[in-house]
Amino acid sequence: MKILVVDDQVLIREALRGVLKEVKGDATVLEASSCSQAMKVIAEHPDLELILLDLNLPDRDGFSMLTELRERYPAISVAVLSAQQDRDSVVRALDLGALGFIPKSGQLEVMVKALELMIAGGVYIPPEILARDQPLARQPDEKQPAANRPSVSPADLGLTDRQVDVLRLMIQGKSNKLICRALNLAEPTVKNHVTAILKALKVSNRTEAVIAVAELGWKLPPVSKS
Repeated sequence: MKILVVDDQVLIREALRGVLKEVKGDATVLEASSCSQAMKVIAEHPDLELILLDLNLPDRDGFSMLTELRERYPAISVAVLSAQQDRDSVVRALDLGALGFIPKSGQLEVMVKALELMIAGGVYIPPEILARDQPLARQPDEKQPAANRPSVSPADLGLTDRQVDVLRLMIQGKSNKLICRALNLAEPTVKNHVTAILKALKVSNRTEAVIAVAELGWKLPPVSKS
């Protein structure tokens, strides 16, 4: 597994290298200190699987970088690493297709758990964000936030194996067309699956789905080959 850490602080990159080696001992960890350097590394390593992206970089806004990465390299998962951990920044990052949001202020063990979760297929959102009084992106008439629901599995909510595959790719920020290609499905079929997923999770859009999955603590399996 190849992972790219994009951060302008040497100490942060070194710390993350150590954490990643602890979480995934056989991972190849690459580094970049700016957006421009990161784009060169990505071009040289098309087999990258995960990018840890700081939002505050010297040559470019991290959100615009995240947008470009999701558009140009949809197969690569991107997680945000930032000193910013306000509610708006978290939701915006998820809205742009981030797999998770790791605060730099977190304890080392928290960072380890967050990376373990994302590498295993889950979504990480800071618990303090999820625990705040108002739900992140739910409709005012939502009966009960996912964080307060009893622990359930995708099957408990009526999701099929194929719908779990679609959900996994949705979390990675893939569009319906890319999901069609990945699963060899017709676009109307994918749209139907997405609708069923949103209904099962009691949410109205993809960002809310990502948040709900994080609240439920699901570690989704790899996309099945069948």
